[in-house]
Amino acid sequence: MKRNFRGLEMPEKALLYDLSRCIGCRACQVGCKQWNECGHEDLSKWDGTYENPPALSAKTWIRMNFVQREHNGKPDGHFMRRACLHCEEASCAIVCPVGAIFKTGEGFVHVDQSWCIGCSTCVMACPFNIPHLDYAKGTAVKCAGCTMVGLNRPAEGMETACAESCPTGAVIMGDRDDLVAQGQEKVGHLKANGYPNAYLYGENELGGLHVLYALDDSPSVYGLPDDPQVATKSVVGKWLSGLVTAGVITALPFWLVFKRKQELASKSGKKGGA
Repeated sequence: MKRNFRGLEMPEKALLYDLSRCIGCRACQVGCKQWNECGHEDLSKWDGTYENPPALSAKTWIRMNFVQREHNGKPDGHFMRRACLHCEEASCAIVCPVGAIFKTGEGFVHVDQSWCIGCSTCVMACPFNIPHLDYAKGTAVKCAGCTMVGLNRPAEGMETACAESCPTGAVIMGDRDDLVAQGQEKVGHLKANGYPNAYLYGENELGGLHVLYALDDSPSVYGLPDDPQVATKSVVGKWLSGLVTAGVITALPFWLVFKRKQELASKSGKKGGA
């Protein structure tokens, strides 16, 4: 059990993505942009593929990839959701030198825009290549599980915008333990119906992800690392030293950084506040 922004105990939340139900309509992308007000500047034109826009960016926090492969000798393509996986052991939060990235009580990883200094360590550390720099704002941005703009939807008992927008139930939100059980059931059904490599991605990876994937094949087939690694403390030290050398954070009082870390630690009840 975790505590939400009101200090009340509540189960951690998560999303479950079932790629077998996804039709690639991109309603989740539209819902995300509308709710989070992240703009439409990078929407690209039709180029003959199923993928549009071309990549995740500071303005696109969800993107649908199309993966073409074969199953039993026949073409078998699927859409694949690309967005933040909200890791329990979040490298982005571990490497952030100012404590701008932290987990909310609902389990989602949030970038505090008022604290982010745009150093890009989170961009380099993420094993899924999710955060991007918004050069206009000078900060790192990514999906925050609809905890960023005005109303914290999960804390208020609402679905995330992507889950609410999905017309087929390919993305659902709920208590993480319940979704793990649902995902395991789905994977068991897939294995019993000709998909021996079906896998529930996120159940254990990086301490448990808060975006789970019910896959009909190995993670690597869909562009996910089979064994994602968390950034180590030694790497954090090297990056921090490099940033100081480069003059990126020399103007920031270190007492303020440590105060921020202590503040997050007191809120989360965990040493280090990540």
